[in-house]
Amino acid sequence: MAPAHSQPERPVLVCQDVEKLYGSRTNVTRALDGVSFEVASGEYIAVMGPSGSGKTTLLNCISTIDRPTSGHILVDDQDITALRAGQLSRFRRERLGFVFQDSNLLDTLTARENIALALTINHAPAREVSPRVEEVAERLGVHDVLDKFPHQMSGGQKQRVAAARAIVTNPSLVLADEPTGALDSKNSRRLLESFEDLNNDGATIIMVTHDSFAASYARRALFLKDGRIWSEIVRGSKTRKQFFDEIMDVVSFLGGEGADVR
Repeated sequence: MAPAHSQPERPVLVCQDVEKLYGSRTNVTRALDGVSFEVASGEYIAVMGPSGSGKTTLLNCISTIDRPTSGHILVDDQDITALRAGQLSRFRRERLGFVFQDSNLLDTLTARENIALALTINHAPAREVSPRVEEVAERLGVHDVLDKFPHQMSGGQKQRVAAARAIVTNPSLVLADEPTGALDSKNSRRLLESFEDLNNDGATIIMVTHDSFAASYARRALFLKDGRIWSEIVRGSKTRKQFFDEIMDVVSFLGGEGADVR
């Protein structure tokens, strides 16, 4: 099998001149101002930028939580900006996986049940549910907490269970919004290593983060400023430390924060 990053594939995501305006005609805020980029199958993208740069708005538009004012967003060649409410709900269930800063696990369900719920909602055959839950839990190192409730897990375990829930349906895109924001450094590293492993196995990940340490695990970093793509850097053959240093160079111009990489 060819390495995951050896050959660019067709775009899973295409953003074409995406704009998002808030306010009135006399007081318009351009949260997104003509954003265009593509994400190929198997890519791992970090989206960075200072507060107010538009990174969260962009993720909300891609995830269909919000709708662009103009422009187009295509996922697997389907223009999601043209979908109606009922279609959007099905699109989210079938094509997207979400990992939030707060794991958003259901407190009354075990880890196993939280992960399985994503399959049940998608009407997966009952005989497939347990094997798929077991397989994804093994991949993310949470097999030993499958029968625990969220209050019995560490923050890092909860986030990895949330990641398992996000990928168990084999979505086109995994969208992560500040996934390490509530974790200590040890659990952050463990979660990011899990994301890296998922990406090496072919998962396509878009992660919004303010943290240069987290971004250094990605394969490409997009930097937003004032609603526009200000810069873009690719990891390529660089070490993660070299990529981190390059990210920090950009962040120092934009204003932001990083972490030490050793």
